[in-house]
Amino acid sequence: MSTLTVWKFDSTDGAGSVEETLQSLQKQQVLKVLDAAVVSWPEGANKPQTRQLHNLVGAGALSGTFWGMLFGLIFFVPLLGAAIGAASGALAGRFTDIGIDDDFIKEVKEQVTPGTSALFLMTRDVVTDRVREALPGMKAELLHSNLDTESEARIREIFSA
Repeated sequence: MSTLTVWKFDSTDGAGSVEETLQSLQKQQVLKVLDAAVVSWPEGANKPQTRQLHNLVGAGALSGTFWGMLFGLIFFVPLLGAAIGAASGALAGRFTDIGIDDDFIKEVKEQVTPGTSALFLMTRDVVTDRVREALPGMKAELLHSNLDTESEARIREIFSA
């Protein structure tokens, strides 16, 4: 079963500083990273900065389209105005269809704010407690939404490169 997890950090650089830790966890077979992206939101900025972590994932990674649409829905839709709002409703429906519901989106939107960062991971075979133990002192808080195999397959179908 695949899991989409979001780890929130209390600093703007916290999420970006865990790549080596994740690589180590993969080598220890604590998790298998299918895809990953980082959101960093500096104080005073109107919107967060986002980037996909290509060096953690292999050939099975999702396209940037998935992350772009998810981040757009979470962080940017209110900034885009009413014309885009109607389209975002349809987009939200697509994400709900693949296991990412309104509660997940609302929680991430409320938690990831200016002065924080977040690590978004699509993983398989994750031992969450071991990941949490590997992030001491980084003040990482876990927000998550589990995806079953069917939901993962639908994500890959919709957002394949």
